[in-house]
Amino acid sequence: MKHSLKTGFSFGLTSGIITTLGLMVGLHSGTHSKRVVLGGILIIAIADAFSDALGIHISEESENKHITKEIWQSTISTFISKFVFTLTFIIPVSLLELSTAIVVSIIWGLSMLCILSFRIAKEQKARPWKVIIEHLIIALVVIVITHYLGDWVASRFG
Repeated sequence: MKHSLKTGFSFGLTSGIITTLGLMVGLHSGTHSKRVVLGGILIIAIADAFSDALGIHISEESENKHITKEIWQSTISTFISKFVFTLTFIIPVSLLELSTAIVVSIIWGLSMLCILSFRIAKEQKARPWKVIIEHLIIALVVIVITHYLGDWVASRFG
């Protein structure tokens, strides 16, 4: 896979997992509303996918070592991967009871992060378990913090 496509895909997928899970967990603990969680996912799919795509675009431009075509490939692959992967979280929320959907979404997202981390480790000839654990810890920190932040918002402003 071309570097520019790999950059966009890996960034979009990772950001889609971390951002969406953090949002979902925080909104669930703060509101317990399926409608609010679904709305949040849709908003993140659009607003954050564009934001991340622009961020990658500017980052690649600022390196001053990529041709225009490569920059746009990274930009578009970031947007598409973030947008599409974020939308996959709608499926469990739409089909399951919200608390169950949150658990299923966490399992889905962390599983995809493990697969991506494994592939990255193999390409770098690194120990997969070290890369996987590092990435999972970061994701779990986000999930825990957003859960308690949602609780705090609900108790303070609910």
